[in-house]
Amino acid sequence: MGIVSPFDTTCQRRQPAARALGIERRRLLSLGRERPDVRQIRRVVVTGMGIVSPVGVGVEAFWTTITAGISGIARISKFDPSPFPSQIAGEVRDFDPLVYLPRRDVVRTDRFIHYALVAANEAIAGAHLKIEGSSERVGVSIGTGMGGIPWVLSTYDVLRQEGAAAVSAYALPGLLPNMAAGWVSMRNGARGPIASATTACAAGNQAIGDAFRMIQRGEVDVMLAGGTDALIHPLVIAWFSALRALSTYNVEPSRASRPFDKERDGFVLAEGAGVLVLEDLEFALARGAPIHAEIAGYGLTADAYHPTASSKEGAVRAMRLALADAGLSPHQVDYINAHGTSTPLNDTNETNAIKEVFGPQASRLAVSSTKSMTGHLMGAAGAVEAIATVLAIKHGLVPPTINYHTPDAECDLDYVPNRARTTKIGAALSNSFAFGGTNAILVFRRAEVD
Repeated sequence: MGIVSPFDTTCQRRQPAARALGIERRRLLSLGRERPDVRQIRRVVVTGMGIVSPVGVGVEAFWTTITAGISGIARISKFDPSPFPSQIAGEVRDFDPLVYLPRRDVVRTDRFIHYALVAANEAIAGAHLKIEGSSERVGVSIGTGMGGIPWVLSTYDVLRQEGAAAVSAYALPGLLPNMAAGWVSMRNGARGPIASATTACAAGNQAIGDAFRMIQRGEVDVMLAGGTDALIHPLVIAWFSALRALSTYNVEPSRASRPFDKERDGFVLAEGAGVLVLEDLEFALARGAPIHAEIAGYGLTADAYHPTASSKEGAVRAMRLALADAGLSPHQVDYINAHGTSTPLNDTNETNAIKEVFGPQASRLAVSSTKSMTGHLMGAAGAVEAIATVLAIKHGLVPPTINYHTPDAECDLDYVPNRARTTKIGAALSNSFAFGGTNAILVFRRAEVD
């Protein structure tokens, strides 16, 4: 994510699948007994998307809001934020999980699991995916930054106030980081590979990238992949405040998240989830699935540098690996959905990394940060921003970086300031960087299907 903290002030081409489409048509999702030749590297497409976010529940509401340049950031309503330096957040407002989920699931789980289930349900419905029976060819990969921290703390309150006998048997499975993936798997009968990246702010992108690899290698035909977090809690605000990571521009919350602007002063904590349905291209074609875009490449690196501060070098390597994996050169990329946290260090490092990777092409790229509107969704950020990237390609419309008013000499790219832009996008990157030095980059491109 990249912040200045008290710890430190420094800071093959893949070959398309060769199997005949007729083979795919005969393979039923519910049976899944035929395993493809793992020597072949398969193309992977996005067929469904689901979102829970501060700017809307559902993909349509999300896209309409961010392309209009509307912020979802406001004063915190979940608790009294007055004691804290940062009193603002991107909350998912007017969200009643009982509208979407059975009561038995809601009362047994933390909100980060609720968000994942709701986003997954929308993605599956949008993909017209029928998981009949128990499919071993459908997997789940859902990342999270911290899991059910609020659930941990509320359970501890019960322990202190009422004693051990009052602690629910569902408390532990309701908070574990891997249980978002677990519940999505259980509620949809997905019996293939299951994974849960917990790489902080890069968890969503890593979860998608790992799912992409599983399909490429032929381990599975379909993956439900994304990220989720629900961390707007006094303790979490206190943690990030101690790191001096959060914006304190409380006077006008909607203007607090200002990526790449000279006056930026930290990120705004947010919550939500994003889930994508990823499929082998030929499998998707065989069942007549909608195809929104193709995942073309994935790059994952470690900085090996600092617990909280980002390193330009790690970001550079991750972007180069992702481009090489996609078989693309820098001039073929039209858009980057930046990590763009609105912290002084991250935004400068990311700008410099983009300039190093893209060279003279960097100045012609459209680079925007949707965190300017959503805030930072932590482990869900990469997944929500991956969906924004797919939608940008699909609609030929780049969402803006709002609140960009004072240029910074160290951040000198085209950040699509304040207004969405119509342009054809052939290929795009979605960047995520995290505490611990994780850099996860996804490359999406317009799906070209014969």
